[in-house]
Amino acid sequence: MAFFGLIFFSLAIIGYSSFMRWLHVNPYLTWITGILVQIILLYIFAMLGWLKAGIWIVTTLGVLLLAARLVLGYLGKVSFHYEGLHLFDGWMIFLGFVMALVLYRSPLIHYDNFSHWATIVKLMTYTGHLPTPSDTIISFTSYPPATALFITQFVNFVGFSSGTMLVAQFALIWAASYSIFATLRDRTRGLNSMLLCLTIAISYVFNINIRLNNLLVDYVLAILTVAALVGIFVYQQQPKLQFLHVALFSGSLLLVKNSAAFFVIIIAVYYLYMLIHRITNKNHLKQITNIIVTWLGSLLVGALPFIWWEIHVKLTFTESKHEISANAYSHQLSQDGMHGFIVIGQQFLKQIFNFGSLSTQGFLVLNILMIGGWAIIKYTCHHPNNLLKLLGWLDLVSLLYYFSLLGMYVLSMPFAEAITLDGFERYMSSTVVLNLFIGAIALVRVIDETFYEQDMSARGPRNFQSIWTKNGYQLASFLVMFFAIIMMYSEINGTNFTNNYNRRTLPVMLTKVAQPWTKLNDTKILIVDPQKVEVTTYYAGYLANYYFFTNNATGQAVFSNKKAVFQKDLEQYEYVAVPKYDKKFTRGMKKFYHQKIRTGFYKVNKHHLVRLSATKKIN
Repeated sequence: MAFFGLIFFSLAIIGYSSFMRWLHVNPYLTWITGILVQIILLYIFAMLGWLKAGIWIVTTLGVLLLAARLVLGYLGKVSFHYEGLHLFDGWMIFLGFVMALVLYRSPLIHYDNFSHWATIVKLMTYTGHLPTPSDTIISFTSYPPATALFITQFVNFVGFSSGTMLVAQFALIWAASYSIFATLRDRTRGLNSMLLCLTIAISYVFNINIRLNNLLVDYVLAILTVAALVGIFVYQQQPKLQFLHVALFSGSLLLVKNSAAFFVIIIAVYYLYMLIHRITNKNHLKQITNIIVTWLGSLLVGALPFIWWEIHVKLTFTESKHEISANAYSHQLSQDGMHGFIVIGQQFLKQIFNFGSLSTQGFLVLNILMIGGWAIIKYTCHHPNNLLKLLGWLDLVSLLYYFSLLGMYVLSMPFAEAITLDGFERYMSSTVVLNLFIGAIALVRVIDETFYEQDMSARGPRNFQSIWTKNGYQLASFLVMFFAIIMMYSEINGTNFTNNYNRRTLPVMLTKVAQPWTKLNDTKILIVDPQKVEVTTYYAGYLANYYFFTNNATGQAVFSNKKAVFQKDLEQYEYVAVPKYDKKFTRGMKKFYHQKIRTGFYKVNKHHLVRLSATKKIN
């Protein structure tokens, strides 16, 4: 059934992509645009309380669109121009398929998967609705559900598992990554296209803190912003499509995460810049008025889904973690005081100027490459370019993001987490990846402008200034392609290594002693974990809540040596899971219950634990 579900879902994706082509969406943007349209449609159904029906309606609509496209194409009513496959298409198809296979076999390990991102997908998959006040298993109820909706749609047809969720999010990322090839002036030039492939592969280096085998959205924010900026650029001569593109991508980004507002501002500024460039010498006042109306109108349309979400959160929940609230910010600031602000600020500066920091390294590498590229192209190739000017804007983006991140630590995060700059590299990876893509796209276009033959229709294998430049071009193309493949395989092997390294972690070991539960419940479950830090940070509790689909799961690492206390601690639960051998727990069971227990899943009876089969479905 999973195979047929995958086929059905894939046909729907192709159907939406074909429909986007019919609407004159750029071929390299059709995939991500079609996905975002589905997300918005699913969001509307979910907000109306019809998520289950909406998943079938939206997916079936995609299949019908594909059928209509085939019928109309057969009748000669509709025809599309296809460029054919290029070198980068082969790179994307082959390595994307290999990466998807690796992710399909990957477990979820990161803390935030269980505290929210995987749990929200599981809730929507098995209950068919967005979180309600009674669904206390969801703590971060203010987090918008965009990526979760798409993943829920996918797993609804392919089956719910860690692997299928990861594949769904990767499909979203890969579709957005494909959009960058729309910026190529000449897609037949292997050097330029492989430079963009290399950029995709390198971007995962700066995402290494969470990698692709997690459902966190920091990379998603960056790559969707890149796709949005690409669309604004390629739709310069299609103002209506550009308007809709900005609205769609801005709205979708705001539904990915609250912090996406920073990236929407970048999109808004670039859109305004492109609109201003349309001003001619006639009737300035009318043109400026039209620009302001168009710009504000697009942003307002894009903001409507998020405004609806904020109203929903305010009306549905009395309070929520990390919600956007002036009162919450004021309370946080008054609680930590000026001393807290200064201490956090000092730690923040130390991290920024720490050259061992991956984000700082990314900032420096980008500056060196852009300055080097500008100098070589200007003084060696004698071609003036704006790479240095662009670098100034990218550095400004980094600086502003530093300030916004500091504000988040001071205003939104508990002092104990803020003082350690919890998640700093993960958050900063978004802007590093964004700037990397923007810089690479600009560099590739400038490189193309330095080629000997500027007439695209006249370009061919012999259009080189000399045999030496041809040989140099071919060698450079081969080397870039080699490194693009090697770097992507490095990410694939790195994910495989991570999976192998994590084979003894708590989430993986839990799968060996019990089957996951799929019916929402309030069963009290104890998970025995010998790692105290996993208990004190609530990692074990969040994992157990997600796995057993309950909000009454608790992790415990320390057990009393007194019989009465030991029994009282244990017998307040209905079930106990022992994924990893815990010496103290085993000793207590032997001493007080006269049972030899190392690992397993047990039902708690008075003065006795009953072992349950690891393959038996309890819920």
